[in-house]
Amino acid sequence: MDPSAGAATGSDASDLPAAALESRPIGVFDSGVGGLTVARSIIDQLPNESILYVGDTAHGPYGPLPIAEVRANALGVMDELVDSGVKLLTIACNSASAAVLRDARERYTAKYGIPVIEVIQPAVRRAVAATRSGLVGVIGTSATIGSRAYEDTFAAAPDLAITSVACPEFVSYVEAGITTGPALLAVAEEYLAPLRAAGVDTVVLGCTHYPLLTGVISYVMGADVTLVSSAEETAKDVYRALATHNLQRTDATPPEHHFVATGDAGQFEALARRFLGPEVLSVRHVDHVSAQYPTGSLARITPEMIAAAQNAAARPRISNFVGTSATGGSGQ
Repeated sequence: MDPSAGAATGSDASDLPAAALESRPIGVFDSGVGGLTVARSIIDQLPNESILYVGDTAHGPYGPLPIAEVRANALGVMDELVDSGVKLLTIACNSASAAVLRDARERYTAKYGIPVIEVIQPAVRRAVAATRSGLVGVIGTSATIGSRAYEDTFAAAPDLAITSVACPEFVSYVEAGITTGPALLAVAEEYLAPLRAAGVDTVVLGCTHYPLLTGVISYVMGADVTLVSSAEETAKDVYRALATHNLQRTDATPPEHHFVATGDAGQFEALARRFLGPEVLSVRHVDHVSAQYPTGSLARITPEMIAAAQNAAARPRISNFVGTSATGGSGQ
């Protein structure tokens, strides 16, 4: 199925919230802060669009997890994003893209007409165009590399030689806010040694956390090696999907960007402000993404869970969204 395919037809589409389709936010999710690189590119290329970003930090990082567990976590978040009323889903996580892309397009595009954009195919397209020698390296999490999703996607270009290396500790460094230093450099030199030995001239950063480490990766690989990040190319796919299905937001009011985390909101907020910028005014913890908008039928929440969240409104950690309005308050 085409990445941007899926015009909604039939009664299923009416199960979604009643807000005008074009005014709904774009749903973006990752297991942590790495997907903010994709959100940043979407905001840059589509400045009139609203973003609802979910960092599933309670279950992430996804990279070390078995594919079945990644699939369950990712589909759970996307179910709730759909119930919350997003008009497009962006899987800003390579591990999740490798685990659930086909399922997601059947589940949301075929049934609800919601386009699903991911990060693997855009990166592969860019790498194919960028390589001069045909020697391409791919670095990613253990889940992404183990899935062989990149090798399968590169199969359409059989003249290329692909060298894949798992770099699991990179995500831990980024999630801790560490993007430089001798310890990170030593880890990078060890991980990237097989790519240097293979003589690759292009390296795909097969994890949305990795663009935050381009300084150390470029230093180790050398200035002649092209680093391919999927963020910008993924944002182009988002643009194409919105244009194809006439889903561009045309409101004259400024867009609102909402950032939520299923784990510690304070740590996420600090990293999000550093890596994305002033668009992140605040972040709140949520146990269930769709708790504020329980209008759909997909979410894992029950009426009892909704009632419990409403009764707990006075507690320090509440289950709702905080956006860019002046009344949003500070993150917790």
